[in-house]
Amino acid sequence: MLEKIFRKKDIHQMLTEAEGSNDGLRRNLTAANLVTLGIGAIVGTGIFVITGTAAANYAGPGLTISFLISVVGCIMAGLCYAEFAAMIPVAGSVYSYSYSTMGEGLAWFIGWVLVLEYLFACSSVAVGWSGYIVSLCEGWGIHLPQHLSYATFDHTEAGWVMTGSLFNFPAVFIIVLVSTLLLGGIKQSAFINNIIVVIKVGVILLFIGFGLSYIDTSNWDPYIPANTGSFGEFGWSGVLRGAGVVFYAYLGFDALSTAAQEAKNPQRDMPKGILISLLICAVLYISVTAILTGIVNYKDLDVAAPIALAIDRTGSGLAWLSPFIKLGAIAGLSSVILVMMLAQSRIYYSISKDGLLPKFLSKIHKKSGIPHRATFLACVITSVFAGLFPLHVLTELVSIGTLMAFSIVCISILVLRKTQPDLKRPFKTPFVPFVPLLGAGVCIMQMLALPWGTWVRLIIWTLAGLILYLAYGQKHSVLNKSSLKK
Repeated sequence: MLEKIFRKKDIHQMLTEAEGSNDGLRRNLTAANLVTLGIGAIVGTGIFVITGTAAANYAGPGLTISFLISVVGCIMAGLCYAEFAAMIPVAGSVYSYSYSTMGEGLAWFIGWVLVLEYLFACSSVAVGWSGYIVSLCEGWGIHLPQHLSYATFDHTEAGWVMTGSLFNFPAVFIIVLVSTLLLGGIKQSAFINNIIVVIKVGVILLFIGFGLSYIDTSNWDPYIPANTGSFGEFGWSGVLRGAGVVFYAYLGFDALSTAAQEAKNPQRDMPKGILISLLICAVLYISVTAILTGIVNYKDLDVAAPIALAIDRTGSGLAWLSPFIKLGAIAGLSSVILVMMLAQSRIYYSISKDGLLPKFLSKIHKKSGIPHRATFLACVITSVFAGLFPLHVLTELVSIGTLMAFSIVCISILVLRKTQPDLKRPFKTPFVPFVPLLGAGVCIMQMLALPWGTWVRLIIWTLAGLILYLAYGQKHSVLNKSSLKK
């Protein structure tokens, strides 16, 4: 039993499979494509939605410090991701890295967590997209009926309740639309993403540039509000919890690593794509948060569209910018959904290739060169969650999954440097072991600051995954079948 859990996949075998003529994934992505894919995935819900709720509930104006703490952990993890992505340019991201360093059992566990992470992240972004669409339509005098634009179920203090709505049609619509786009191939998807990224970054820069003159510095006093007496509610513990919550905003560069098998020159371009996109987005996040809390008092920011609220607070001064912000948010969230759906399908594909999920999910479409069945499955499951559940139910588990994935990548670097020091490494994480240890430490610290209820839900999800692995994955594992033949 233990031998099966700790069996590892040979790295040279993984590289041979990735380059094999029968694999099907096509290398079409340039360094510029990778940077824009990273920005496309990172800049979205975090900047248009989570900044407001995190400032209002946890850190106040000190949310800028929360973003700094998060970005330190992200840069450390990003350097570790860059080494792995250049050394093992395959589609499975941290799942594949874990398989080669820590064994099948942990690889399945982290793969299962990644399924959770991308499923709920994509669903929640789709629900946020729906909210902005409804708001934009109302501004134009078009009123979408609530029974077709809100979740079927909600969770309140009294438990689960029916809302009276049929399902969230706009959320399901954008998922189906993006999935259809992905079925056309990675090159087409990257081109559309490039256009969307230009639009949303342009809108964010407009907000930063014009918002500067409307800052009221009294809104920054106190910069770190006094703690309420409960851990994580303002004070320095609130800054730390805020860092754990906004870590969700940086999920994108993990999604970027799932595209390594489709990069033209992954050894050179993956480190560039990960680190450049991460640094650009960190600057944007911190700048927007500073201006947002400068225009609006943090206590008023617990809304679904905080940037739109900030523009409204400027009176007629920036009223002209409001429709552009909403369009920018819609564009921004669209590109996040695109990259998250791409990443989710590649995770299914990679786990299926190893036999831990049914093999039909790793079939590649001959014309488009993408895992069409895995993409279809991701579309169906994500549509169900986005159509039935509200935003707050969907976002609870995303941050802890992201933090766990990042910490495991950092630890895996240390393991691989020790066990296979002679492997060819086109990019090397600097200052080992300090960078991986700092990255893992920051991530674990933020995980511990998250609410206990989040941990309980993660344990339940993990137990469900364990049952699936023992019932199906362990028996059908490619490594298990090859060991039986021997």
